[in-house]
Amino acid sequence: MQPLRLATIAVTTTLALAVVTPARADESIIKTPGDHPSYRFEAEPHGLLGFGGPFERGRGDFGAGFRGTIIIVDNGFVKSINNSVGIGFGGDVFFGRGTVFVPVVMQWNFWLTTHWSVFGEPGVGFAFNQFRGRDTLHPVLDLGGRYHFTDKIALTMRIGYPAASVGVSFFL
Repeated sequence: MQPLRLATIAVTTTLALAVVTPARADESIIKTPGDHPSYRFEAEPHGLLGFGGPFERGRGDFGAGFRGTIIIVDNGFVKSINNSVGIGFGGDVFFGRGTVFVPVVMQWNFWLTTHWSVFGEPGVGFAFNQFRGRDTLHPVLDLGGRYHFTDKIALTMRIGYPAASVGVSFFL
């Protein structure tokens, strides 16, 4: 190899190593109760894919909706971990068949790291349909996760029965 080329490679490698900082893993906060953003209300607009319950078998439906959650216990059912409990409610409109779905759930949040939280949502929902005799009460059971961009904004993903959703949460 030519000395000038070897010197160029050596200088470039040295500069690259001097500029690069070590990667840092997201630190776990699950065992530090209360170590999560302080908020009383979560507002979440979202897009939806409905596939169970109030929808005809084998026919999914796209929609949009809103979920609001009021925190009722900041340090939830298990005092030794970082969790909170809220009551969630909302409205979802599915475009294809004009179905309106109104869920009411208990949301149990688990704060894993500064950027990740997960939750479970058992509850009930009432479906209003344009088809006579199809307005019914349905169980709701969702599992979800959030990627927190900041203390006040997160990407929220939810999958369960009767729909899956992706939205943005605003913590107020």
